[in-house]
Amino acid sequence: MTASNIKQSDINEAGFDESVIDGAGIDEARRDLAAIFRWTAREGMHEGISNHFSYAVSDDGQMFLMNPYGIHFSKLKASDMLLVDARKLDDSVRPHIDATAWAIHGAMHRNNPQARCIVHLHSHYATALSAVKSPVLPAVDQTTARFHNRVAIDGGFDGMGLGDEAERLSTLLGNKMMMMMGNHGFMTVGDSPAVAFDLAYHYERGCRTYMTALASGLELSVLDEGVAEKTAQQWENYEGGPLKHMQAIRDILDEEEPDYRH
Repeated sequence: MTASNIKQSDINEAGFDESVIDGAGIDEARRDLAAIFRWTAREGMHEGISNHFSYAVSDDGQMFLMNPYGIHFSKLKASDMLLVDARKLDDSVRPHIDATAWAIHGAMHRNNPQARCIVHLHSHYATALSAVKSPVLPAVDQTTARFHNRVAIDGGFDGMGLGDEAERLSTLLGNKMMMMMGNHGFMTVGDSPAVAFDLAYHYERGCRTYMTALASGLELSVLDEGVAEKTAQQWENYEGGPLKHMQAIRDILDEEEPDYRH
């Protein structure tokens, strides 16, 4: 059985309790995940077949959907998403999940049940920022101000996200909406794929603006604390943006790549 043909029936046979999840809800969650994977590829924010997203579909946050390893983001479909238990990786699923994906997302969902959806990327500009001594994105414009004092900063990189490293990462999020993973990449969290992806998209855009401005060699105009915080709060009160962003993405995919839904 390959990663691309594991179906819900196979997962159920592996011992999962269907009663803890909503069937219609999980179907829509699969489509949302497939949509943001494909859009990540369109934006060039992916890295080969690496990186991974997950979305908790049980009330306790322990059962979550995740992409299989080995399928390019541009080809992922709703039915490709694997259902995983954060407390134990079933042997029938293990061969189809990247080891670092399981370690990082399993630990994150076990230790942060409020983090319903997790997007982890090594996108170009955010990863470039992760490589500098102080990987903090300053508020230099409206978009970067969205993240003002809202990002957990990790400077303790200790190898690939396996074992103790994954557990360590899972303790750092606190009440933040995302984590800059020094020398690694970043992750965003949200209560839905729409929110987590919208954060990731705008964070990469913000990093692109900042790194481009840095490269100019000109003096940066950094917003003062009061304006930066005010703008961040305005972003938080800007209702409906992530959901409308998701719907716009799905509208395009429905027309141009409708197979993502299947």
